[in-house]
Amino acid sequence: MTLIQKSIDIKAPISTVFTYFARPEHVSDQMSDKGVGMTVVPMDIKAGMGVGTTFRVIADFTGKRLEWDCETTEFDREEKISAKMIKGPFKKWQITNAFKALGDNLTRVTMTVDYGMPFGPLGGIINKIKFAKSAERGMETALYKVRGLLEGNGSIPVYITLDAYQKLLAEKKKMNNVPVSTVLTAILEKYNQLEAKIQN
Repeated sequence: MTLIQKSIDIKAPISTVFTYFARPEHVSDQMSDKGVGMTVVPMDIKAGMGVGTTFRVIADFTGKRLEWDCETTEFDREEKISAKMIKGPFKKWQITNAFKALGDNLTRVTMTVDYGMPFGPLGGIINKIKFAKSAERGMETALYKVRGLLEGNGSIPVYITLDAYQKLLAEKKKMNNVPVSTVLTAILEKYNQLEAKIQN
């Protein structure tokens, strides 16, 4: 079994940070470089992405594609979100995001992934040589990108209703599954163009 843990402090209120992480596909949008790519597809949404929600993870680790289905097992608002693999190649795969308010505008996020590689002894060798380093680098990069986004210009993809979320996913599909942030930017640009026409 391998345990990888990374923490980062983000200059944003805990409610904002938690809301972002409550959608697993948000963080997967940030895992897209240096040989690590990840897509998360929600399948069955329960209680506003709460306990029982299932989603599929499609990951590319330096050319090796893996898919697995997960279920949210813990959803404690502004404290912790955990999910575990229910079907897939790993012996075990569990992710936990823990949140701690360090002030009104400062939140510590700790991401922990606990997994067991498939493929027996060969999987252990692959993990040591390649997979663990890719996963660790991908997690670290994702956390830095999330911090940049949440501290940056305030363009945080937060969905108020399930209906709005489903419409956004439909747009994402039309745009060849580009990141959620790209879809939102395109929608806002269209809105600004319409607003400019109305004013003129």
